[in-house]
Amino acid sequence: MSGKATEIANLLGPTVQALGLELLGAEYLPAPGGATLRLYIDVPLDEQPERVVNIDDCERVSREVSAQLDVEDPISGNYTLEVSSPGVDRPLFTLAQFERHLGESAKVGLKLPQENRRRLQGEIAAVDAGAGTVTFTVDGRPFVAAFDNIDKARIIPDWAALGLAPTKPTGPAPKQGRAGDKNKSNNETAAGKPRAE
Repeated sequence: MSGKATEIANLLGPTVQALGLELLGAEYLPAPGGATLRLYIDVPLDEQPERVVNIDDCERVSREVSAQLDVEDPISGNYTLEVSSPGVDRPLFTLAQFERHLGESAKVGLKLPQENRRRLQGEIAAVDAGAGTVTFTVDGRPFVAAFDNIDKARIIPDWAALGLAPTKPTGPAPKQGRAGDKNKSNNETAAGKPRAE
């Protein structure tokens, strides 16, 4: 998370928690026409998987947070507030979140290149909170990244485990005639009919 996003997440975290939810993190995306502030919320771990974030949760958080942002005013200029559930490709914002997803694959963007890479994809193999590092297995080798150097990280969904992997069609494909054949026969029939003059 950027410094601004971290500041905003720290400011709004208690408000979201008071609503019985968890603020996973924030993305602050400045742009010439106005910034976007995107908040990712989830239900507390002890209530998962029985309860999931729904549209009502997002609306409640949006209302409360908007009021707080109006008072605290941490963003100068126009901005759009978006409140979202993490989704299956959930973003990771903290070392604790990386630890929670050990063994899963993630797509990671680095702030500064490391081993000539700015992007990597691999399994989250270890988290060392003391050293502030996350170890990924990339191409069968360990890749240790400083948490402070991680710009963005998202879980890569295991579509097969979710039961959402595309399946190959079984049986032969339906036969399709050429488009020209159908039109041609219709035209011939119409041309062959006598016309009243």
